[in-house]
Amino acid sequence: MTPTDNPWTSRLGILVMTHVAGTLSIVSVLAMAPVITRDLGLSAAEFGFFITAYYGAQAICSLPAGGMVDRVGVGTSLVISHAIMVVGALLFSQAGTYALALASLAVMGVGYSISNPATAKGVFEWFPQERRATAMGIKQVGVPLGGILAAANGALVTAVAWGHIMIGVAVLVMVNGVLCLKLARLPTTGGRQAGQHPLANIREVMKDGNINRFVVLCGLYNFGQTNFFAFLTLFLRDVLQASQPMASLGIGIAQAASAFGRIGWGVISDTVFGGRRKGLTVGLGAAAVVGLIGMALLKPDHGIILGLGLALVLGLTIASFAPLVQTLAVESPEPRLAGSVLGYNMLATHIGGMIGPPIFGAIVDASGGYGAGWLVSAAVVGVGVLVLVFWFKERKRS
Repeated sequence: MTPTDNPWTSRLGILVMTHVAGTLSIVSVLAMAPVITRDLGLSAAEFGFFITAYYGAQAICSLPAGGMVDRVGVGTSLVISHAIMVVGALLFSQAGTYALALASLAVMGVGYSISNPATAKGVFEWFPQERRATAMGIKQVGVPLGGILAAANGALVTAVAWGHIMIGVAVLVMVNGVLCLKLARLPTTGGRQAGQHPLANIREVMKDGNINRFVVLCGLYNFGQTNFFAFLTLFLRDVLQASQPMASLGIGIAQAASAFGRIGWGVISDTVFGGRRKGLTVGLGAAAVVGLIGMALLKPDHGIILGLGLALVLGLTIASFAPLVQTLAVESPEPRLAGSVLGYNMLATHIGGMIGPPIFGAIVDASGGYGAGWLVSAAVVGVGVLVLVFWFKERKRS
C-alpha cells in the first residue's frame, strides 16, 4: 500500500471493519442482555452501569487518544486500538462476576476510544472535501453492520454460552487488527513539533467556544442514542412481550436502518446540501425526539410490529447522526488539529453515553416502567437540537 493508492478501495474497507469490530463487542453484550443479566443476577440499574463503564473509559481516554492520533498517525493508532479491544472481549468472555464484567467493558471502551479519532482523521486526510461526508458515512456504516452481527449473537445466545460467543468476537477483532498493519505503513501527516507539549493541541481546541458548544450538543444527542440501544432489547421483551429472537430482530432492524442512514445522510449532505451539515443534523435530532416520545407511548396491547417500526425510525435518526457530526468536528478546526478536536468531541459524546443508561435504568427501577425514561431521553436530545440551532456556527466551506 502506497500513499497514491485509491483510498476508496485500499483503505476505506479497513476503516469500515474497524467500526464493525468495535461495535460488535459492545452491542453483542446489549443484544444478549436478558441472558447476561439473568446469569449475573443484575437489576436494570446495574446493567446500566455496564454501559457507564464502557463509555466512561472512552470519555477518560478520548482526549489523549485524539492527541495520540495527531502525533503517531492513523494506522499505528488503529493497531493499538484493536489489541486493547481483543483483551477486553476475552476478559468479558471469562466474566463470572459483576466486577470483572465492568472491568472488561472498561477495557473495551479504552480500545474503541482510539478508533473514532483515528478513522475520522483517516477520512479527513485521504478524501476530498466535496466527498468527505460520503466517505465518513461509509466508514461509519461499520457501526450498524457490527450491530447487525451482534443482533445475530442475541439470537445465538439461546443455544451457545455468551462467554463462547465473546471469544469468537475477540477473534474477529484480532483479524481486522492485523489488516490495520497495512495502514501503519503510510506516512503520518501530523507529527509533534519540536518542544511542543503532548497536550498542546488539546489545550488549543478547548479554548474555542464554538467547538465547546458543539461537543456539548454531541453529548446530548448521544445520551438519547445510547439509551435507545442499551434498553431496546429489554423494552421489547418486558413491555411488548417479544421473544428473545424477536427482541434481537428489533435491534437488528435499528442497526440496519442506521447503516442506510449513515451513508444516505452523508451523500445528501455532500450533494443536496452542498457540503453543509448543520441543518440536516438538526432535522435528525428533531425527528428522533418525536420517535423517543413514541416509544414512551407504546403499551403491551400495541403489539411488536409498532415497536419494530419505531426502532426503524430511530435507527434512521438518533442512530445515524454520527457521520455528520464527525465530519463537522474534523472540518471545524485547522487540519493539524483534526484528531484532537474529534477526540474532544468524543469526550462529551461518551459522557452522554456514560450517564444516560444508569439514569434510564434508575427511572425504570423506580417507576416500574420505561415511559418516563424515554421521555427524559427525548427532552435531553431536544436540548441538544436547540444548542445546535442557536449557538453553533458551521464553518464555511473553503
